[in-house]
Amino acid sequence: MRIDVLTLFPEIFTPLHHSIPGRAQKFGAAKLVLHGLRQWGLGKHQQLDDTPYGGGPGMVMSCPPLFAALREVQSQAEPGRIIYLTPQGKPLTQERVIELAAYPRLLLLCGHYEGIDERVIEHWVEEEICIGDFVVSGGELPAMMLIDAIFRLLPGVLSEGSAEQDSFYHGLLDHPHYTKPANFEGREVPPVLLSGHHARVEQWRREQSIARTRTRRPDLFERWKNEEAKGSVRNTAGDRLEGVSYGQEISSRRRSRDQEENPHHPGRQAGEESHRQARGQGDQTG
Repeated sequence: MRIDVLTLFPEIFTPLHHSIPGRAQKFGAAKLVLHGLRQWGLGKHQQLDDTPYGGGPGMVMSCPPLFAALREVQSQAEPGRIIYLTPQGKPLTQERVIELAAYPRLLLLCGHYEGIDERVIEHWVEEEICIGDFVVSGGELPAMMLIDAIFRLLPGVLSEGSAEQDSFYHGLLDHPHYTKPANFEGREVPPVLLSGHHARVEQWRREQSIARTRTRRPDLFERWKNEEAKGSVRNTAGDRLEGVSYGQEISSRRRSRDQEENPHHPGRQAGEESHRQARGQGDQTG
């Protein structure tokens, strides 16, 4: 896959040559090509912007240099899908990232200042993407996030099955994760994760994922429920599990400082009793 980025600040993209995006490029799964827009600027100052018609604050990136840049970059390889990063775009989702990862080539246009001349969008842009309901100084950071999200999905970049465990992949948030030691300052790893019983571990993770989504992202949870009812949710873990307490936390791991430091605190005692009951019930299931 090839992604071309048209930007005023190509140096901002240095982090994408490291970690997982860097691995994708090193292994040949992806190619990132950066194009500094100044080379198409007008006059001795390589001007890219001008004052807006109708007045108002700020400057607007103008048609002549952007048209020239897009024409030249698009002609350098197989034509790609042109995407403009803007707060006015459609919110980016994991589902759309998966779809975009299947394209052989994408061109990302990064705006700056007050934005770009609308005629550029009308003539060239095929898709406008927003990464959230907030504003940053330019399209560079949103473009970096999109590139990272895409590159990590390309074949061979991550270990098999890793991406499928991410939040949003199956319409839910990810489950909690634990590593050694099994007990740290009185905080224990859930016993099921130490049981070696793979089916029970997968069921626990799914239960926690569902519960976490319902608590933290009720909008996402409702969408997931509707999609699951229609049978359209990506699910590699199997069918809907019986006995899952949809939206009910299995055990509360968060305790206040007062609860942690005071063993007689009623909240701590209640939490420990609930945890003992949950463990007892879990041990009775096959």
